[in-house]
Amino acid sequence: MNTNIPQKAYPTIGCCGLDCGLCPRFYTVGHSRCPGCAGPDFFNKHPSCSFITCCVKKKKLEVCAECSEFPCTKFKSDEEYKQLQESSSYPSSKKVIPNLNFIKKHGIKKFIKQQRSRIKLLETMIKNFDDGRSKSFFCKAAALLDLKSLKSSLDKATWKIKTEKIKQNDAKKKTQILKEIIKQNENG
Repeated sequence: MNTNIPQKAYPTIGCCGLDCGLCPRFYTVGHSRCPGCAGPDFFNKHPSCSFITCCVKKKKLEVCAECSEFPCTKFKSDEEYKQLQESSSYPSSKKVIPNLNFIKKHGIKKFIKQQRSRIKLLETMIKNFDDGRSKSFFCKAAALLDLKSLKSSLDKATWKIKTEKIKQNDAKKKTQILKEIIKQNENG
């Protein structure tokens, strides 16, 4: 094992602030699965990342928010991140700066605790509601909705499925119900 290859304690949060643990590729099975930021086998899949080179390799930090130079010129402005076009391949990067600002203010342990709650809800959505085509939608919701709305959406969908006696193997209907409730919460 090469000990010169750095690994982070929390690969579910990118050193750049991306929510790696809420990304569809983190939940992919097979070769295209991403191990998270500087997680096991990361450098074979993503050999050059300027954020990791600076933050993890050179400064031995977990996230850029721990750096005295944050935010440096590697980052776009908060406004620029908000303007980025949505991507279906991973949750929105709109949370990069807010995530890092939260870590800078409250510490990484508090952020990870909150993120683990999101991951747990996301894993429940994927396990119990995914029709095979909705993982990206659920990942985006887990990244962007506040925790209370996310939990509420899941609880409402579970209740509706139970009261309407939707069969547990009817993934299409279960997905439709949860998606509708999440969309109402997004607009709501």
